Amino acid sequence: MEKPTPVPGQAAETGRREPAVWAALVAACAGQFLVVLDVSVVNVALPSVRRSLGLDESGLQWVANAYTITFAGFMLLGGRAADLFGRKQVFLTGLGLFTAASLAGGLAQEPWQLIAARVVQGVGAAVLAPSTLTILTTSFPEGPARVRAIGLWTAVGTGGGAAGGLVGGLLTDALGWRWVLLINVPVGALVLAGTALWLTERRERAVRRRLDLPGAVLVTASVGAVAYGIAQTEAHGWTDSASLLPLLGGLAGIAAFTAVEARSAEPLMPLRLFRVRSVWTANTVFFVCGTGFFAMWYFMSLYLQNVLGFSPVEAGCAFLPHTLSIIIGSQLAPRLMNRIEPRTLIAVGGLLAVAGFGWQSTMGADGTFLRTVLGPAVLMSFGAGLLMTPLASVATSGVAAGEMGAVSGLVNTARTVGGALGLSILATAAADRIASAAASGAAGPEALADGYAYAFRVAACFLLAGTLLVALLPRAGTASRPGGKPAEAARRVVST
Repeated sequence: MEKPTPVPGQAAETGRREPAVWAALVAACAGQFLVVLDVSVVNVALPSVRRSLGLDESGLQWVANAYTITFAGFMLLGGRAADLFGRKQVFLTGLGLFTAASLAGGLAQEPWQLIAARVVQGVGAAVLAPSTLTILTTSFPEGPARVRAIGLWTAVGTGGGAAGGLVGGLLTDALGWRWVLLINVPVGALVLAGTALWLTERRERAVRRRLDLPGAVLVTASVGAVAYGIAQTEAHGWTDSASLLPLLGGLAGIAAFTAVEARSAEPLMPLRLFRVRSVWTANTVFFVCGTGFFAMWYFMSLYLQNVLGFSPVEAGCAFLPHTLSIIIGSQLAPRLMNRIEPRTLIAVGGLLAVAGFGWQSTMGADGTFLRTVLGPAVLMSFGAGLLMTPLASVATSGVAAGEMGAVSGLVNTARTVGGALGLSILATAAADRIASAAASGAAGPEALADGYAYAFRVAACFLLAGTLLVALLPRAGTASRPGGKPAEAARRVVST
């Protein structure tokens, strides 16, 4: 019989640094950076893609949506796969798919080839993203070391989203749109090689290698249908059958998935996890706050380029204060968590973000970067960084190591689907406001600025609702497993 090995990360607590722990941290952060970067980096290149491949509006929309829909749909499956088949194996599989699809997309000569590559890229990202958080939470025991690791993971991931516009603009202007995808190939190959060499595989001995196929098919199809329906609302509205049918079908599928999981001996998503207070409350906050936070990147990019006249590269540079503020907030959060209760810190971060969004909603057509953008950018981004690190820490507390992948998939799904839903609602609200302002005689930039400002006000309301829900989070040290037993600080794992 194999002897249990020490919980990874204990050396980090005592001052020593295990190579496997460093490898876990680097791999998780690099994988998360690539996944989040690719959500936004392609958007800047879409006009060039359209000219190069002759795409119509519908085809262009699918270049973006094909990635988003498969990304959202496969994340729960990807998260559970990490529990069953090993974090390292699933991480390498997801990153390999993502890298190969990036190469295929960058070399695409026909629209269908690019869209197919984006579908596979989304699947790879969905497998990769939950495993990055799972690697961290199983490599570091609950405590300061895990919080610091999650803080770095949050900073790198969120920074990737903020840097997407700048990276996409620079690559498109200097090398062409294909390099927006091809740049992933050398980076992905380097991370693959390093992970294969240095990352240690760890898995719970009791886990049996059996996948809940009915549950996997149901949840993937259902979440994908919901994501597809949300994506369709931008073109067809909420009441059109093109949006309504997939939305209703997806919700019915989720209900069927819940019924299947309740009867499954080895469920894909153990329903008992939703009786862990830290899991369901933190994911609810993630979902609600996600509906507001996505507006920061989307509508600010539109405001900078369509109203203030910034080029794509200039708009990307204008996001640097957002990036730096998020990094500072997410790195400061672990230090503050030693003195301040996590849910208090989450509430403070949420209120700062609400204030920043409210300030940003005062923007007009005569704005400037220094006067209109910089101050709100620092406030709402710092608040986001301060909120995300402790919230991710709470969401993954009180859970056994063998179920950490399922929880990580749930966290990423809640955040992504919440963001997609919020963006669709806010885009509709902004479009209606712009149309109303134009009908009242406002000039083009004035009408656009009014619509974007209105979106930020609505987003501030979403964030305020999410901040109020923080009261539901458990106090520090009270997260419990089903049945009310205190959570174990760490589970012993064995090398495989």
